[in-house]
Amino acid sequence: MDYQQLRTFADSWGLLSMVLFLVGVVGWTFRPGSRKAQDDARMIPFRDDEAEQ
Repeated sequence: MDYQQLRTFADSWGLLSMVLFLVGVVGWTFRPGSRKAQDDARMIPFRDDEAEQ
């Protein structure tokens, strides 16, 4: 493959695949079942404070 073919691929299918990946990640993050995982991640900085009390 030469530069022009790679550039054409990146401008079309590469961009489409990256957009679909981004939509999938955002959809996975905001799905209804992920609330517990988000709450656990939100409390990570405070875990040491809870253990000391």
